[in-house]
Amino acid sequence: MNSTSTPLKIGQVHALLRRDHPNLELSKIRYYEEMGLVAPARSRKGYRLYSEKDVECLREAIRLADDEFVPLRVVRVRLIEQGLLRDDHRGIPAPRQAARSTQAKVVSLPVPAPSPPTLVVLGDDATIPEAQPDDESFEGMSANQLLEVSGVEPDLLNKILSLGLVTPMTRRGTSTFSALDVRVVQMSASLLRGGAEPRLLGALRRVVEREVGIIDDLTSDLRGSSSTVSEVIAVRLDVAGEIEMLRAELFERALSEYLDI
Repeated sequence: MNSTSTPLKIGQVHALLRRDHPNLELSKIRYYEEMGLVAPARSRKGYRLYSEKDVECLREAIRLADDEFVPLRVVRVRLIEQGLLRDDHRGIPAPRQAARSTQAKVVSLPVPAPSPPTLVVLGDDATIPEAQPDDESFEGMSANQLLEVSGVEPDLLNKILSLGLVTPMTRRGTSTFSALDVRVVQMSASLLRGGAEPRLLGALRRVVEREVGIIDDLTSDLRGSSSTVSEVIAVRLDVAGEIEMLRAELFERALSEYLDI
């Protein structure tokens, strides 16, 4: 790591680990955290902070999973046995961000026909929670809050919504969006501003939906089984991780052939 053992952010950890694992994707580090294989601290702004022990924990997790093909549930046990991971880890929530006021904005949300679009308006005294791109614990926000936090123009946000790249969740009869939606909106907006045709982003969304369908097919034997909900989720997350790693390798191979490198 470094001589002062200063905590590293996830991008720095990714760069460090890629020295030994050139094909390592950033999403894999996040996935390992979701699976309870590493427990980084969080800064006041919600950023992950990895200690030297956290980095070693990730190194060992990657070695066990990639080199020895140990199932992730067993990897976690091994990490605990080696003293790299605490047995009582339940996830570290990021602190809630400070609120700030904003001017009223209007965003139309697409709804099933024949109902007219829903208009969401924030009053002058409304508050907007701030969300960092790496803050996965950020809770639901309205469409106008999504507009403000993402920094995307209203027309562009409505285009992204109409493409189905982001869809609101309904909680107690109210449509809400998450911090993950913020990142999707920002990345989609960047591509659209750069000249990407909307139909291509719609095609990308369908590719992702097909991948989720593959996960469902591969775990179809869990339907109607005696497994608990948490057990089913754990298995499906394992399968999702394996599919993601295979997809990443296939993509890199196809890209290398395309670029002739």
